[in-house]
Amino acid sequence: MGAKTWMLVLAESNARDALAAQPRLDREATRQLANLLFPGERLELLGEDGDLSYTCPPDDEVHIGCFPGVSVIAAKEFANDYPSRLPQRFIAAGGHGTATLHVMHSVVDWFAYAVWKNGSLQRSLSLSPDSGILEDIGPRLDFEQPYWDGAHPVGDEDEEEDAYPFPFHPLELGEEVLKNLFGYQLEGYVDASLLQPESVPLLRYKRIRRSWWKFW
Repeated sequence: MGAKTWMLVLAESNARDALAAQPRLDREATRQLANLLFPGERLELLGEDGDLSYTCPPDDEVHIGCFPGVSVIAAKEFANDYPSRLPQRFIAAGGHGTATLHVMHSVVDWFAYAVWKNGSLQRSLSLSPDSGILEDIGPRLDFEQPYWDGAHPVGDEDEEEDAYPFPFHPLELGEEVLKNLFGYQLEGYVDASLLQPESVPLLRYKRIRRSWWKFW
């Protein structure tokens, strides 16, 4: 598995339904949200060729899109081992709706996600085979439970039980979260009923640190 994500999704109600409606990108709202969330930087538009299939931009970029009822932001700030520590300004941008953080890094088999509703943390999970469970806050969502119950084992069932530290692969759970909360997947079995992430456009911005030097 080679998928990577570090993204935050802000939804007025249901992100999956909003994205499934194939909403039109609001470029002006996107620009305003980008400036709100990254006030210490000058953002230079690189292009309109980003999309939901690539939400792991390099450190000097932010990929973002605002649509009716939902916004998607991908930036380096979201690749945090402890999702519950996400800076408050990002959570506050979700208003009275739902903010969902989703992070995967295939090199280290790390997955993390968190859900806030009306600014209140409901669920946060972060785990990798090398570091173990870094964070496990709040009740598990229904679609998580079969993974914890061993319904999706890693490797051959004949292998020793302690061959892998979890009863599932973190990236497989990460794909399940994408499917259930946003209606698409990056890898796994092809499901024609799911949204094609390439169909959801994002704007790409270059991040340039503002200089506070004053010259006379």
